[in-house]
Amino acid sequence: MRDLYANYIRSFKGLPKEIWLLSLVTFINRAGTMVIPFLSKYLNEDLEFAKDEVAWILVCFGIGSMIGSYLGGRLTDKVGYYKVMVVSMLIAGTLFIGLQFVAGFWGLCISILILMSIADMFRPAMFVSVKAYCPEKDRSRAISLVRLAINLGFGMGPFFAGWLIVNSGYITLFWIDGITAIASILLFMVLIKPKDINAYQTEKPDLIQAGNPSITNVFQDRLYWIFLGITFCMGMIFMQMFFTVPLFHEQSYGLDAFYTGILFFMNGAIIVAIEMPVVYWLEKKKVPYSKLFLYSSALMLMSFAVLLIDPSNIFSTVLVLNMFLITIAEIIAFPFTNTFAMRRAKNGNEGRYMGLYTMTFSAAHILCPLISLNLIEKTNFHTNWWVVSGIGSLAVVLSLFLVKGIREEQLQYENNKDNSPDILQPTVAEV
Repeated sequence: MRDLYANYIRSFKGLPKEIWLLSLVTFINRAGTMVIPFLSKYLNEDLEFAKDEVAWILVCFGIGSMIGSYLGGRLTDKVGYYKVMVVSMLIAGTLFIGLQFVAGFWGLCISILILMSIADMFRPAMFVSVKAYCPEKDRSRAISLVRLAINLGFGMGPFFAGWLIVNSGYITLFWIDGITAIASILLFMVLIKPKDINAYQTEKPDLIQAGNPSITNVFQDRLYWIFLGITFCMGMIFMQMFFTVPLFHEQSYGLDAFYTGILFFMNGAIIVAIEMPVVYWLEKKKVPYSKLFLYSSALMLMSFAVLLIDPSNIFSTVLVLNMFLITIAEIIAFPFTNTFAMRRAKNGNEGRYMGLYTMTFSAAHILCPLISLNLIEKTNFHTNWWVVSGIGSLAVVLSLFLVKGIREEQLQYENNKDNSPDILQPTVAEV
């Protein structure tokens, strides 16, 4: 037990203070994010929209997220990550508070589109900020710490949100979302000052870049686009946790928002308990990122395949297993998808690379509710789980292509350059 505790503490050591402060600010922001996990339930139950109407509102959510991710990436390259983070959160916090006063279908579509176009400019800027505040060798652990803060906050947020919904309804959540967004970014401005993005740049920048150094444009980076396909599939699967699983809990098992909140809390608790040690262990094992994506895709496939078990036979075991498997999958992959995207980026194009990366999840925001909620409305949950399992299978296939492509890229570079091939295939040990 003492050795386990020592290893857990060791996995946190050596990270810059700015990363700790960024994680604190992120935790406050995410702990206050209470509307999004229950947005589909709010629209369906409180505002009494049909599932197909809910789907289209959530499509606007995803379109706004995609616009915000693109703009955030472009603006980050032009004006810097710090300004983008501050402006987007200040405006988004105000809009979150105002969203509670919109009840019409078209009003919600337009309002959510505008809100997410501004709020999600924050994401690519935040990822780029990690490069400014953290040296290359610690970047995966830094992202893991930020993710830990996100998931700890996200685990607590839905837990208390479920209690608030049962006791006082949904409206309180909008106030909490807006106030915590504004408070967190004001705290960020007080605690963390802007820093040059190249503060930790080495003398030989090509030696820390992933991918062929001759590729200078993201649209020429074939393997990066395969990687984006994998992250899109992962996003399509992961978004089920927000858009369809809470409805499945209620309509197939009769569980209210409080019990759904408990399952989300389990997700956050597991991540807090093991993600940093797992990342630290994978660093020492030097596991290639592409293989981590393969393992994670397989686990995501399994996490929704278990829901194909008839719920009339097993009450809650499949729900716990679903949450457990998808949690382990995100622990294995998500810290390294961020780092892989950043390492493939060429200097000056970090925002564009991270913008496209975050846009894959935004695209999942669009298609997940549009496909899944309409599919559930016209058929049933069982059919949707088959489709999600198929998306998981596609992620596995794309991951195999990425593993093969990275290996070929290494061999080609070995033949043409007298340098280590490790610069092409980032492994956990390098970050």
